[in-house]
Amino acid sequence: MSIPKGPGSWLVIILLLLLLAAAGFVANEGLRLGDAEVPASGYIAMALGVTFSLVFGFGLMAMLFYSSRKGYDEPAVLIKDPKPGADPASPASDSK
Repeated sequence: MSIPKGPGSWLVIILLLLLLAAAGFVANEGLRLGDAEVPASGYIAMALGVTFSLVFGFGLMAMLFYSSRKGYDEPAVLIKDPKPGADPASPASDSK
């Protein structure tokens, strides 16, 4: 791991730490609420959200593995056009 060198890198680190602190503050305030009742629709919404997120993640991972196995992740290769007047079926025409 390298040490950030530019002011932009330090700015990103500071912003991310501030976001982490804000998330911690919100989580702490949420835990201190006490008697918060969650209706059945809240549990249903949470279950649907978790299910959708898992299905979406599994689908993306399946596409990643599929594209890797089929060779779609290989670097592009330039296919040169045949020279005018050359026979494209003859492999000897490319060696001239």
